[in-house]
Amino acid sequence: MKTRMLLGLATGLALLFSANAMAAADYAREKKWADEVVPGLVVGDPVYLQTPRGHHKFLTLFTPADTGKAAIVVHGLGIHPDWGMVGTLRTELADRGFTTLSIQMPILAADARGEDYPPTFPEAAERIAEAVGFLKAKGYAQIAIVSHSMGSRMSLVYLSGKPDPAVKAWASLGISAGDYSALKLPVLDLYGDNDLPPVLANAGKRQQSLGTRDSRQVRIERADHFFTGREGQMVEAVADFLNAALK
Repeated sequence: MKTRMLLGLATGLALLFSANAMAAADYAREKKWADEVVPGLVVGDPVYLQTPRGHHKFLTLFTPADTGKAAIVVHGLGIHPDWGMVGTLRTELADRGFTTLSIQMPILAADARGEDYPPTFPEAAERIAEAVGFLKAKGYAQIAIVSHSMGSRMSLVYLSGKPDPAVKAWASLGISAGDYSALKLPVLDLYGDNDLPPVLANAGKRQQSLGTRDSRQVRIERADHFFTGREGQMVEAVADFLNAALK
């Protein structure tokens, strides 16, 4: 009996350790991204924010504009806040009058799969909350979230909790699964007609779950998951939505 109890305890501790290891973001990899991104930064300024638990500072890229409207840009799986289309969003939205704060989200090892990421979602929500707090301290009262792919799944976790009232809209790009019915703010569901199969398969369900009259679903023709070659249309769709939603 005692041996079985000890074996059960050991198994439980092993599982707990394994879960904690899976949930932990790869901070060393984040630092490597930051060390590559910051020296080459042309537009915007690096700002480091700290999670409430105080154990980690994460990189954000702050690009102010002349209006009182701001957008938090949330990247997808395993990348950084100036990567490809994410960098395009953060810089071109700023050119269109939206202050942007592009934030580093929790990432795992390079070989991690999408199904490995949900344990990082609580920390992801914390980071979004810290980004909102930073912008509010700067005087922004009209804030949107603009997210892509895994970043959209992370943003949904934040918005499904107790989001700050200053967050007025969400542009959700390329989300693979999602239900917006519990959300009270305007949502843009944006995807490409050559998007990933899960994104396409769930498009009808997402559209049916859009609640407010200011919400909309937009599909960009001949666009893939990263809107390659369709970045201008992507930015246009997001900017049009934000202009309507942030009044």
